[in-house]
Amino acid sequence: MKLEEIMQTLEELGSEQTKKTFFNHGARGPLFGVKVGDLKKLVKHVKKNQDLALALYQTGNSDAMYLAGLSVNPKLISKETLHYWVQKADWYMLAEYTVSGVAAESPFALELAREWMKSDEEMIAVAGWSTYSNYLSITPDEMLDLGEIRSLLHQVDSTIHQEKNRVRYVMNGFVISVGAYVTELNEEAKSVAEKIGKVQVDVGRTACKVPLAADYIKKVENLNRIGVKRKTCIC
Repeated sequence: MKLEEIMQTLEELGSEQTKKTFFNHGARGPLFGVKVGDLKKLVKHVKKNQDLALALYQTGNSDAMYLAGLSVNPKLISKETLHYWVQKADWYMLAEYTVSGVAAESPFALELAREWMKSDEEMIAVAGWSTYSNYLSITPDEMLDLGEIRSLLHQVDSTIHQEKNRVRYVMNGFVISVGAYVTELNEEAKSVAEKIGKVQVDVGRTACKVPLAADYIKKVENLNRIGVKRKTCIC
């Protein structure tokens, strides 16, 4: 399929109800309101065409941008393109999922995570923390910098409640990721989770809740899944 055909299909799949839901969640730019499940059905038409995936993101349409993230080959994407992507991610679905998932599987995962986490721009910082969390979920423990991760846990412990709104959410998620995916740091993550307690995040006009990190890690333990890595973090 060509770009124009994909965009036409997206428009046909969109609905006012889904569009309203996305706006309630913080979407800002143009979009048709396509459910993620329907976007995934289109991946087969895009996945083998890297140029088409990149063109979809460049449209600035949120549905097309999300589809781009599901379809692009993260091993072939350039660092410059990822910088462009994060600059254009104007709400959390794009920053936390699209950009961070692709970045985490790219050759530049840690480099970009470290840079973006320090940003004063909320969505860029969000993408940074989420990229690192995703990276933990797919990378063998022996390849991780445990000292750096431990330092980041301490940073979360000290600063999370003073951070920007959505940054608080992904910092909480980082603690969960460390506790769930990094066996050697599980106890330290649980300790930080207990210290930070309930994290307040404005989730807009939605019923979404911020998971308690301590409870979430406990659930993973009960399933005997601590340290079990994922095959992919693109979703």
